Amino acid sequence: MRRNYFSLLKAPRSIRTAAVIAALIIAFLSSRNNGVVKPGDRLERYYVRRVIDGDTIVLGNNERVRYIGINAPEVHHPKKGVEWLGPEAAEFNRKLVEHKWVTLAFDVELRDRYGRLLAYVYLDDLFVNAEMVKQGYARVYTFRPNVKHLELFTKLEREAQDSRKGIWMKGIDSSRKGRKALTLQY
Repeated sequence: MRRNYFSLLKAPRSIRTAAVIAALIIAFLSSRNNGVVKPGDRLERYYVRRVIDGDTIVLGNNERVRYIGINAPEVHHPKKGVEWLGPEAAEFNRKLVEHKWVTLAFDVELRDRYGRLLAYVYLDDLFVNAEMVKQGYARVYTFRPNVKHLELFTKLEREAQDSRKGIWMKGIDSSRKGRKALTLQY
């Protein structure tokens, strides 16, 4: 039996339309990053499938991303449990990025010791890592050599402390007030 590849042209218009849409979707998806994230992908956009907490998200390709340079209170920590303002930090992050397209930028190291992708996250013109610190939902927490925005984060943390926002509310976490930003090497 001989196949006629032009039989689709004789199909009803709705079938032809569906075939064209399916072809466009397949072409779009195959042109994406295919789930492979590399340092050269600095301007790639990724879909945020869900928010884990105030400093960790899961992309549409199931890649876990840890925000570089900040640390938010824990929500799911096996030893610490739920920390004060952890759920609020997670909810703030969720409202910012969940189910949205974000741009990831990278620093020197691409992954942490847990295998998570390390990134600066941008939602259009909003620098999400910085916004978390600015609103008092995270503190400066950098690991060398990923210190590209340490100065900015430190400035925003001081402003949040002075304004007593979030984790810097009066009488809470005052042990950190006036201390230098935490920069660790491992």
